[in-house]
Amino acid sequence: MLSKKTKYGIKALTYLAKTNKNCPVQISEIAESENISVKFLERILLELRKAGVLDSKKGKGGGYFLARLPKDILMTDIIRTLEGPIAMVPCVSLNFYKKCDDCPDETVCAVNKLMIQVRDSSLAVFRNNSLEDLITY
Repeated sequence: MLSKKTKYGIKALTYLAKTNKNCPVQISEIAESENISVKFLERILLELRKAGVLDSKKGKGGGYFLARLPKDILMTDIIRTLEGPIAMVPCVSLNFYKKCDDCPDETVCAVNKLMIQVRDSSLAVFRNNSLEDLITY
């Protein structure tokens, strides 16, 4: 299930992509438009800035803006930054692999085989959708 943090992050980025032409947008404007708590949104946008998805300007006329073109911001970037692994179980994660403690052999594990299919399907959707795709819906 997608967390509220990730859902709100996508909504905020979509808002910035629709309104922003490298002009900073204040957090309060985004929060009001997307019905998100300012404090919660501050934490989300900070994570996205640290990941290089957003940039910010301080002071009067400051705010957040996209660090890259919307077409260059893939959903995988956003999901992994805010949600963590895309895979539902760690034994099939491409970037956060960890062997399951309760599984003696992944090669014969039915859960592993199913979750690889789920991971691959999800990745196909996330890799083939950018922020630009979301603003054209």
